[in-house]
Amino acid sequence: MRGSPGDAERRQRWGRLFEELDSNKDGRVDVHELRQGLARLGGGNPDPGAQQGISSEGDTDPDGGLDLEEFSCYLQEREQRLLLMFHSLDRNQDGHIDVSEIQQSFRALGISITLEQAEKILHSMDRDGTMTIDWQEWRDHFLLHSLENVEDVLYFWKHSTVLDIGECLTVPDEFSKQEKLTGMWWKQLVAGAVAGAVSRTGTAPLDRLKVFMQVHASKTNRLNILGGLRSMVLEGGIRSLWRGNGINVLKIAPESAIKFMAYEQIKRAILGQQETLHVQERFVAGSLAGATAQTIIYPMEVLKTRLTLRRTGQYKGLLDCARRILEREGPRAFYRGYLPNVLGIIPYAGIDLAVYETLKNWWLQQYSHDSADPGILVLLACGTISSTCGQIASYPLALVRTRMQAQASIEGGPQLSMLGLLRHILSQEGMRGLYRGIAPNFMKVIPAVSISYVVYENMKQALGVTSRRIVPRAVSLQGVRGITHSWRLARRQSEARDT
Repeated sequence: MRGSPGDAERRQRWGRLFEELDSNKDGRVDVHELRQGLARLGGGNPDPGAQQGISSEGDTDPDGGLDLEEFSCYLQEREQRLLLMFHSLDRNQDGHIDVSEIQQSFRALGISITLEQAEKILHSMDRDGTMTIDWQEWRDHFLLHSLENVEDVLYFWKHSTVLDIGECLTVPDEFSKQEKLTGMWWKQLVAGAVAGAVSRTGTAPLDRLKVFMQVHASKTNRLNILGGLRSMVLEGGIRSLWRGNGINVLKIAPESAIKFMAYEQIKRAILGQQETLHVQERFVAGSLAGATAQTIIYPMEVLKTRLTLRRTGQYKGLLDCARRILEREGPRAFYRGYLPNVLGIIPYAGIDLAVYETLKNWWLQQYSHDSADPGILVLLACGTISSTCGQIASYPLALVRTRMQAQASIEGGPQLSMLGLLRHILSQEGMRGLYRGIAPNFMKVIPAVSISYVVYENMKQALGVTSRRIVPRAVSLQGVRGITHSWRLARRQSEARDT
């Protein structure tokens, strides 16, 4: 194999590349030569602030140089990975990637790009003017670039469950094969659960106020935000503002776990021979997984509402509340409001996902010139806007659900069905009656998102969750160090095989 014509051609090509990078012709490529060469070959300019980002502590080799063998060993394994990527994109296996195949690949990832945008991507790699990309053009373009996989676009734009705003109707998070193999998926779920617990605890007074206004506010009493807070504090003191928060936090773990497992099973059934779910299929799988999780943990939702609305001394705790409901109302009481709750999943998850995908596609079309990474502010803004839109659409059903859960605890109140309660609210209060309590619900969105993100990032660090970054063509010295380490690791593996 070593003496084959193809192997000889590759080694000559690698040798020419090495000579181009070795600007001082000392037979070794140091970090500065490599950085300058990558920037020159990639068509970008070196990052002027990158010099400050490098530390000598991580350098295991004092000389800092790379010889031709280390360089060749890395490029050999790199080309093998690139060849697999090329074949996966070349859907008709004709040895060329055309515009339609680029569009299909992005569409499979849930990203819509126009013909003009696909042609622009193709043109950046097409050197012979054929408007197709062959293996050599693909290899030469990505050989020293940092973009490993087209799915890196999805990594940054994952609609992550870290944005916990107190509602659990969103489509579950997506995890890559690498995250599942390395065990990073469960660490991210744990980090998300802790972030949700802290976020819900921090915004619990606003959540209790929302439930209080959903059930008790009307045209006659004109209960507002300040009035609601004042009445709750007068009745039970400051601590009463956190009533119902314990079970609201407690239900995060089982709901997240059930939803994740159900989503994976439903996704596997839908996928078939496909590689990736389309947006519509993600919506169906996510909605079914959400309905499954809600069906199993729904008694906890009823208990949360009852504990949130309880008067001082009404219940001794969670178990006492459950026992009294069972004795006085029977087991069916634990599923009051179940139908509007499940129906609410469809508008919430659908609009949330649709708005997020729309914002994502708009940003990618307008601003993703060098990197698919939009930055944390854009991600938080898109997640907040999409979740808020989903809440607005599903809020009337959420209000009906809460009133049905609380009906039996209100003395003298009517015991109505979902449709009966909707008709009663519309006749007595009009459309505004279906949005009682939405103001405190909006007020808690920004603090909830901010708290959950900060806690999530700190939990990821504590659990050792690694994060990838897409490096633009202006390659930084940190990226060069990573490539240097890969070369040396490949060299050691090669030596181990030889011995």
